[in-house]
Amino acid sequence: MPERGLLIVFSGPSGVGKGTVRAKIFENENNFDYSVSMTTRPQRPGEVDGKDYYFRTREEFEEMIRKGEMLEYAEYVGNYYGTPLTYVNQTLDEGKDVFLEIEVQGALQVKEKVPDGVFIFLTPPDLEELRGRLVGRGTDSAEVINNRMKKAKEEIRLMSEYDYAVVNDKVELAAERVIKIIEAEHYRVDRVMERYAHMIDKLDENI
Repeated sequence: MPERGLLIVFSGPSGVGKGTVRAKIFENENNFDYSVSMTTRPQRPGEVDGKDYYFRTREEFEEMIRKGEMLEYAEYVGNYYGTPLTYVNQTLDEGKDVFLEIEVQGALQVKEKVPDGVFIFLTPPDLEELRGRLVGRGTDSAEVINNRMKKAKEEIRLMSEYDYAVVNDKVELAAERVIKIIEAEHYRVDRVMERYAHMIDKLDENI
């Protein structure tokens, strides 16, 4: 039976470039799968259901919450975001790492349930650049951008709940930093000790 995979939780404020960095990470051959999040927010031009997000109605999402079918969920700027539970457990049990790109509220829920996950926070070089990125997207009104900036300040204060902080100054460099963190986590003694303890027990049985 393969070793259970790592749960990698990747968060950061809106506009920091999480999706862009995640896409760059997945250009390389890695032994982890991207868990597509579910949301009730409107589908943006160019987005694909089941690839960028699973787009569901508020009623459908709340039904899944009632049935206990979400690993985590949060309401952010008037919309639900969350992670379906079944896919995550199946993939981890296959020995693959699962990469979650989720909001901070959801990440804190996951940390309570899966404290041995790898929690990575993507930060902007500074808040003015973050505002510039939000404006440059051209998808949100001034009011929504101001709300996202207020939320970003709250989320950055919660960065202390994470294991690592990665600055997104350049997409390629940020992606490389995240990959190195995940590689290093696989060599932590507390993650491999059980395997070696099992080897020792088997050896003792044969002596």
